Amino acid sequence: MIAPRLEIDLEKIQFNARTLVSRLAPKGISVTAVMKATLGSSEVANTLLSAGIKTLGDARIENITRMRQGGIRAPMALIRSPMSSQAARVVKYTELSFNTEIDVIRLLSDAAKKAKRIHGIVLMVELGDLREGILPNDVMQTVQAILHLPNIAIKGIGTNLACRSGVVPDAENMARLSALANAIESFFGFQLEVVSGGNSANLHWALSGADTGRVNNLRLGESILLGCDPLHRKPIIGLHTDAITLVAEVIESKIKPSQPWGTIAQNAFGIPAPPKTNGPIQQAILALGRQDIDPSGLEAPHDIEILEASSDHLVVKTNGLSHPVGTEIAFQLNYSALLRAMTSPFISKLWKKRTATILPSRSPAEKARQLIPAYKESL
Repeated sequence: MIAPRLEIDLEKIQFNARTLVSRLAPKGISVTAVMKATLGSSEVANTLLSAGIKTLGDARIENITRMRQGGIRAPMALIRSPMSSQAARVVKYTELSFNTEIDVIRLLSDAAKKAKRIHGIVLMVELGDLREGILPNDVMQTVQAILHLPNIAIKGIGTNLACRSGVVPDAENMARLSALANAIESFFGFQLEVVSGGNSANLHWALSGADTGRVNNLRLGESILLGCDPLHRKPIIGLHTDAITLVAEVIESKIKPSQPWGTIAQNAFGIPAPPKTNGPIQQAILALGRQDIDPSGLEAPHDIEILEASSDHLVVKTNGLSHPVGTEIAFQLNYSALLRAMTSPFISKLWKKRTATILPSRSPAEKARQLIPAYKESL
């Protein structure tokens, strides 16, 4: 089998998405599934739509274009502020875009007018994380300016927290977002369809029993794909954390000294020499490197210790166990490693689908076990 590869269990992704949709629905919160970590995979898109997701989002118009070309007809949202140079493509391929700059919205208006379409926008508001967003005091003035633009419909407001500065979504900043939504509606006399509270980092707040106010949408990516809470990188109870696995092949396996010799300087990536240790170790090298993954985002099996990575080599200590050349080792990934691995053209993607075989059962215990998964794999 080809290596390195990502083994992507679509059934587990579907389960995670369906679970989150069902947990948030009683709160009146819909889910926009963020596709950027999958590079606009139509396989994942169809899986998420089958789980009850209604809208797909991505930060890059190229991924959205890929999904459209792959036959995905669901509503699409560009969740990063559009580039001026891509205004026409944004209008062509999406129903909605998240915006912060009036000059860009004017270009979207021009493009939508030429295309004879109405383009929806969500205005992003800065609530402390200092990434994108209009300052709260400027929101009303911005809305006023947009209302004069043809072929543009203000669909809602949103915010983003935790991504740049780690600011936690909480009752205070979410209440601020709700208050802004109420103020816009009261002053301008129209209803906002979307109040997008943020990303997977919002789940703890949203599911804690807190008053969610006007927030009726979250943009979820990491929690669906990896089953983890981005704030603390802890598993979300009830979700699969192993839906995506990275498999790499051993290309060298030897016993080597644990300490380099010669005059020591920084390595190829500016990292100082490793600390001194004693004795030889069982070392393996895998055909995988920093060009493909973020090595700090890999979780190795319990008998493997990641030592270092260069551009094309991942060096591991195998704790006395020999892993011969040709052996495959599987790793779990965090979001950073997943983003890079999915983007690498040198890592194959193995989509794992299941069909359920129903077997006759004679007892309640057997009935509980009657679904036997049989994998269908395609590369």
